[in-house]
Amino acid sequence: MKGKAILVFLLIIVVVAGGAGVYVWNMMRPVQASTEPTVFEIKSGSGTSKIADQLEQEGLIRSGLAFKGYLKWKKQGSNFMAGTYSLNPGVSYDEIISKLSNGEVVPESMVKFTIPEGYTVLQMADKLSAEGIVDREEFIKLANDPSAFDIDIIKDIPVDEELRYVLEGYLFPETYELKEESSTQEVMQRMLEEFQTKIDSIPDLASKLKERNLSLHEVLTIASLVEREVVVDQERALVAGVIYNRIKQDMKLEIDATVQYLLDKPKARLLFKDLKVQSPYNTYLNKGLPPGPIASPSLASIEAALEPEASDYLFYVTKKDGTFGHLFAKTYKEHQQNIAKSKAAQ
Repeated sequence: MKGKAILVFLLIIVVVAGGAGVYVWNMMRPVQASTEPTVFEIKSGSGTSKIADQLEQEGLIRSGLAFKGYLKWKKQGSNFMAGTYSLNPGVSYDEIISKLSNGEVVPESMVKFTIPEGYTVLQMADKLSAEGIVDREEFIKLANDPSAFDIDIIKDIPVDEELRYVLEGYLFPETYELKEESSTQEVMQRMLEEFQTKIDSIPDLASKLKERNLSLHEVLTIASLVEREVVVDQERALVAGVIYNRIKQDMKLEIDATVQYLLDKPKARLLFKDLKVQSPYNTYLNKGLPPGPIASPSLASIEAALEPEASDYLFYVTKKDGTFGHLFAKTYKEHQQNIAKSKAAQ
């Protein structure tokens, strides 16, 4: 009788264990499959237990408890990554674990845009607002508010009320890719960071500035003049040298690009009255450099401003033969002859 009771007891244990096994197996089965993905976010710092409960709430697994047990048995889950995921209901535990462990998050929507070399703050604002990337008025406002940005290199911009836009010349011309929802401030911060990176890449920058006895702001101003005046790369350093020569000779720079900078819209040909525009940027009226850059120079123009090509040239005029190069002269008489040659080539 005693042996029979033991046998019955064992049978009960087997039945209970079998029922539990069936239950666990049932809870571990994938949920009903669906072609409609479930998008969810795992926040940074979420533990395995919280993630398992979240997956159950999202309808991706039948039981958070069963999933926790499976993770413990497989010794997995400790390296799940935060982020936004997209999973189709019906996938297996192993597929879920693989995605979360590898951080296969939903790719963020990105926006790509290009700032051409030599663009001004206004040109950038117009282009980026037309592309739906920034708010035009906010861009222009922030261009005069360097305190809105956390970047070391702009802390040395001189405080000068004559600056048309404080950040003119510091928003680096480049192709960028940012999150689609980036704010105007974030877009500009990224451009300033790129400027910092490019400047930091210049070898012996401090010694080169010291050799010229110029600040970075002044070198950027010269570089912006070169950028707006030169099309042929090989002439950048030579034109920079002419600018230095004229400053040394106490001559007005008389650079058309400084006048164009003051106009609402650039002109194909400046008129005599345009050269009389009253502004500290007008190098036809004022000696020396304008208060600041008139555009965002390329790295090539910055390097040319740091290492100009030595010459005795004091003048240059654009060739009218379609090559976009220049004719250089040491004297005003030679310059007049070059002007005549240029016109004859039209």
